Amino acid sequence: MDALIASAARALATGDPLGALKRVALRNDPSALALRGIAMAQLGDFARAKALLKDAACAFGPEEAVPRARCTVAEAEIALASRDLGWPAKRLDEAREALEAHGDWSNSAHARLLELRRLLLIGGVEEAERRLVDLEPVHLRPAARAVYELVVAGIALRRLQAGAARRAFTAAERAANRAGIPALTAELRHASAVLDRPAARRITRSGEHLVRLDEVENTLASGALVVDACRRVICRADSVISLVKRPVLFELARLLGEAWPADVPRATLIAQTFRTRVADESHRVRLRVEVGRLRVLMLNVAGVTATKRGFALAPLGADEVVVLARPVEEKYAAVLACLADGESWSSSALGLALGSSQRTVQRALDSLAKAGKVQSFGRGRSRRWVAPLMPGFATILLLPASELM
Repeated sequence: MDALIASAARALATGDPLGALKRVALRNDPSALALRGIAMAQLGDFARAKALLKDAACAFGPEEAVPRARCTVAEAEIALASRDLGWPAKRLDEAREALEAHGDWSNSAHARLLELRRLLLIGGVEEAERRLVDLEPVHLRPAARAVYELVVAGIALRRLQAGAARRAFTAAERAANRAGIPALTAELRHASAVLDRPAARRITRSGEHLVRLDEVENTLASGALVVDACRRVICRADSVISLVKRPVLFELARLLGEAWPADVPRATLIAQTFRTRVADESHRVRLRVEVGRLRVLMLNVAGVTATKRGFALAPLGADEVVVLARPVEEKYAAVLACLADGESWSSSALGLALGSSQRTVQRALDSLAKAGKVQSFGRGRSRRWVAPLMPGFATILLLPASELM
C-alpha cells in the first residue's frame, strides 16, 4: 500500500471523506476506486459509490480475495444505509468468511455488525440476539464497539428494556468519542433521543397521557392487566397473550379495557368491532361467540362478565387495567413509523421490514402520498420514499412488524 492510499484510508477511518478524495480523486487503480467509493458513500452519493465499488471489485484480481471481500462489505453497508434490504445477504456472508479465513478480524466483525443491523430492520430480533454472542466486544476497535452497542440498544428497545437501552447508548457514545468520528457521534445522539420521546399513550380510568419507553416498561412490570394496542398483546407480569392474528378479539379486549371498570353496551361492541351501523340478530350471536373465545384466551389473566346492557372486563389478581395505545393513531402508522427514521426507503424494503407484500405497501404509500404525508423521488427500481419526521414521537418502538393496519 503506497503512502497516498494509506493516508486516504486513515482519512476515511476518521470520517473525513473530502480529505480522502483529495488524495485519490485522480487515480483509477483498484484501491483508489474502492476508497473513492467509500468516500462518496460517506458524502451520501450512494449511486456513485456503488458504481465505484463494483469497478474496484472487478479490477482486483481473483487472487486478491481480501480487497474484493472488503468491497463487498462496503457495498453491503451502502445497501443498509440506502435501505436496500433486498441486497443479497449471502454475498456478505461469503465476504465475511473470506475475511476471517485471511485473518482480517476487524472487517469481518464489521460485516457481522452489518448483518445484525439488517436483521433489526426487518424484525429479526431473536436472530440478531442469537448472532450477537458470536462477537466479543472487548476486542473491537472504538468505532466498531460503538456500532456494537448501537445493536445492543436496538435489541433492548424492541424488547422494551429502557434501562438496558440507555446503558448501551451511553457505552456507544463513549466508544464513538474515542473513535473521534463526528458523524458516528451524531448518529448515536439521534438514536438515543428516542428514549426521551413519548412511545405510547397510557389510558386508564383516570384519563390518558403520553409516556416514554421507561414508563411503558414500568407499566408492564407493575402487575396491572395491560392491553397493549401497540403490539396487540394482553399481558400481566410474565403472562403474554398475543392477538396479532386475532383482530376482532383484540378490538373487543381494547374496548373493554378502555371502559374498565364500567361495562360496554352490546351495540357499541358490535358497531366498533364488526364495523357495522345496523346490528341484527346475527351480529349479536357473533358477539357472544367472540366474547366466548376471548374468555378462553384470557382464562388465566381476566374474565369477561355479562351485564344487563353489555360486557365488562374482570381482571384476575390485578387492581388496575391499562391500555397502551400508539402516540398517534394512523391507518398506515407502521409505514410512517419506518419512514420516521429520516432515511429513504424503497417499497420492497418496506415490505421486508413490515412482513407485507410489496403491492400492499405500494397501496399504502399511494394513499399517504395523496394525503401529502410522504414523498417519492426516482423512477422504477430506484424509486425511494421519504416522510418528514414526526416530531416528539418514538412511534417505531412499539409498532408491530407484521401489519399495516
